[in-house]
Amino acid sequence: MADRLAGKTALVTGGGSGFGAGIVEAYAREGATVTIFDLDGPAAERVAERTGARVFVGDVTRSDDVEAAVRTASEGGRLDIVVNNAGWTHRNRPLMEVTEADFDRIFEINVKAVFLMTRAVVPLMRGHGGGVILNIGSTAGIRPRPGLTWYNASKGAVNLVSRSLAVELAPDAIRVNCIAPVMGVTGLLEAFMGLPDTPENRAKFVATIPLGRLSTPEDVAGAAVYLASDEAGFVTGVVLEVDGGRTI
Repeated sequence: MADRLAGKTALVTGGGSGFGAGIVEAYAREGATVTIFDLDGPAAERVAERTGARVFVGDVTRSDDVEAAVRTASEGGRLDIVVNNAGWTHRNRPLMEVTEADFDRIFEINVKAVFLMTRAVVPLMRGHGGGVILNIGSTAGIRPRPGLTWYNASKGAVNLVSRSLAVELAPDAIRVNCIAPVMGVTGLLEAFMGLPDTPENRAKFVATIPLGRLSTPEDVAGAAVYLASDEAGFVTGVVLEVDGGRTI
């Protein structure tokens, strides 16, 4: 099928690379008007050049930037889809070696950003009768890997808050879902592994995934299109594992 998001407006955080770029590309192909919200302006512009997306350069942990991004993305005061994709991790290491600054940054980007976006976008969605909020969680919040304790905790929070938001916002016809990918081929791969990205080191992690490979932006984007589309109109509060069987 095509044009599953035709006529819809979408805002994707962290849309300049990785899973976010894959989602932007898929949403644009499906007919949505997309705005990329990213701190890395040049990366966002490169994705925009090939997708026709708009760009807002800003920080997802700053309320004024979040509110400005929502204003930029909303057409005629309408914003149909928000994807909270921006994320960060500390490098895989023993939990006692993670600094307070590392901890704060992880929770600001992975959790506080969802809080700020929710506060900014819910009044707008209520005003036009509903919408979709899609959060990118992780299998790390379901079946955690050692060496990533504080990152695991942040993604556990994202997974759970998605379900809680779904219950609270259902009367407003705002659907909230979460995608929980397994480790993917993104710029954070080496940090997750805590090792150089070599074929030998990748193989150690791939061995824990029954389908025998890491996730890709296309895998996550396919799920993101479905959950944002009218086909998923009765789906809310789901944490969809895009993980090749990792959490079984």
